[in-house]
Amino acid sequence: MEVYYIPLVVIALYYALYYFFTRNFNYWKKRNVRGPEPMALFGNLKESALRQKNIGLVMQEIYDSYPEEKVVGMFRMTTPSLLIRDLDILKHIMIKDFELFADRGQEFSKQGLGQNLFHADGDTWRALRGRFTPIFTSGKLKQMFGIMHDRADIFMDYVSKKAENNLEFEIHSLIQKYTVSVISACAFGLDLQNLDNKLEDLELIDKLVLEPNFGLEVDMMFPGLLKKLGFSLLPKPVGVFFNKLVQNVMTLRGGKPSNRNDFMDLILQLREMGNVKSANFGDMQTSLEITDDVIAAQAFVFYVAGYETSATTASYLLYQLALNQDVQDKLIAEIDEVTEAHNGQITYESLKEMKYFNKVSDETLRLYSIVEPLQRKCATDYKLPGTDITIEKGTIVLVSPRGIHHDEKYYPKPEVFDPERFSPEEVGKRHPCAYLPFGIGQRNCIGMRFGKLQTALCVTKLLRKFRIEPSKNTKQVLGVDKNRIIIGPENGIYVNFVPRK
Repeated sequence: MEVYYIPLVVIALYYALYYFFTRNFNYWKKRNVRGPEPMALFGNLKESALRQKNIGLVMQEIYDSYPEEKVVGMFRMTTPSLLIRDLDILKHIMIKDFELFADRGQEFSKQGLGQNLFHADGDTWRALRGRFTPIFTSGKLKQMFGIMHDRADIFMDYVSKKAENNLEFEIHSLIQKYTVSVISACAFGLDLQNLDNKLEDLELIDKLVLEPNFGLEVDMMFPGLLKKLGFSLLPKPVGVFFNKLVQNVMTLRGGKPSNRNDFMDLILQLREMGNVKSANFGDMQTSLEITDDVIAAQAFVFYVAGYETSATTASYLLYQLALNQDVQDKLIAEIDEVTEAHNGQITYESLKEMKYFNKVSDETLRLYSIVEPLQRKCATDYKLPGTDITIEKGTIVLVSPRGIHHDEKYYPKPEVFDPERFSPEEVGKRHPCAYLPFGIGQRNCIGMRFGKLQTALCVTKLLRKFRIEPSKNTKQVLGVDKNRIIIGPENGIYVNFVPRK
């Protein structure tokens, strides 16, 4: 007789699970907020959760589907979230009411590199930001420039030798060699003279960190669970690698700053302060002890941000120069003129004078914003300005830079590469929140200037010696890698480096 109950148990279990995974799906309808129909378990992220599409493209598609809406109600797996389309609302969230949206809502265990500037929330982030911001001042970057320039010269020697036998390069993997050598030298004092070294440990870290893992989906489905259980979003070998790396560097330097003026020197200066305090955000004074674990966490996030995002940006920039020879002509003319005015040397000051280069760089980051989407967590019930919508405490709000950057309201013919969009006159016409490749407000990318500097140095050095032209393998339209958590090219970018006469 009991065997007859098995189908009933299976059916009951099925409906119980279905109810659990769809229990919130009327959330936005009850609040009269439009949005796409969710699917059981996945919400609106089926394609990204199954690794069929990069999450940045998924968010852009949702953004594009509701052109008349200020906000779009959606579901990250089973959790209600809100995609912000209106730039005035975005400005309130990111800038005017920042203290209510200071957290990203991505914090996990403080162990396992959790106390890093990107993921940390609350008091931990406030103390970190206040103390680590001075590392990226113009003065500090200028001190690091010599190290960066030496790496660029080694890279150019490497490229020149390779170009003797073959003009075609896959530039994403090529420029990764440059950025990994720069960040290794500027952050850790590691001297990577041979760029053909496989650097197997670093390649493993790249794979473990930048390929999506299902911890992200678990955190979306059960917000805060990883933090409560003390779990990390990062695989254990990542933590072991960076802790060991930091320990080795500190041992070599006797635990004290040397005279290299690199990231580790600046970190060790902070470490000597012990318990550091910050009162830079509102009236709250927060403190954090600069332990070896905290140092390793910052080393991790600076390495990942400084290595991959800059390599991807430079690759996309060179790709667009190959497709737009008129832009390249104008850029080369500026580089030659400014460099010759500095006695043929590419210096920190000369890069600052290259106004057209800045336009080309900004247009590249508009067309290919690397980090998608931006995310903030609401700290209290909050009425969205200009609407009747009140979001509840703990709600995750999302922003699609790619959606905004490809919106014809802000950028006519958005698929056209046009650096003149960033002339002072055109920038002045746009909403201040219409451009956010590095985020915006107090929680923007702290390493923005470092990344732009190493990208500018690399591209400028290349264009002094080579023209970038399409090869037989150059694609007119690039796919986006679905197996990366950031925006990046699928199957590489191929161009020719033709020596200039």
